[in-house]
Amino acid sequence: MQIKEIIKLNQSTEQELLTIWESSVRATHKFLNNDEILQIRNYVPQAFKQVEHLLIIIDHEQIKGFMGINGQKVEIFFINAKARGKGYGRKLLNYGMQKLNIDELAVNEQNPKAVGFYEHMGFKVVERSATDDQGNPYPILRMKLDKEK
Repeated sequence: MQIKEIIKLNQSTEQELLTIWESSVRATHKFLNNDEILQIRNYVPQAFKQVEHLLIIIDHEQIKGFMGINGQKVEIFFINAKARGKGYGRKLLNYGMQKLNIDELAVNEQNPKAVGFYEHMGFKVVERSATDDQGNPYPILRMKLDKEK
């Protein structure tokens, strides 16, 4: 298992990350309908370009997940649906916490497994917004690393 930073994203890797994104969203974001997922998917490649650090986790020569970071904040974090529960997310988040000092993230409140995962990893909710960043009725929880843990 290996974690790498993507310095220059090529089209093939971008497509692979999009596939991972979609598999993850379909497995965890049950509150979104198919049209919403497809609409959001159009904006994901731009999100890849807007992060300072784009990290991937690879096992058996396959990308299992990715995380995008700006400053000390996780902006995007997705694990392939077939790879969930196997420790890839924990390893990737731990790497970001140790190497890049991440201590902040946001998560959909309607994704309780992700909320629980982040709480298990030491994050706590510090703010709740009734809508997502696009103004849709999907509550967002802002979480910070609990440094007292």
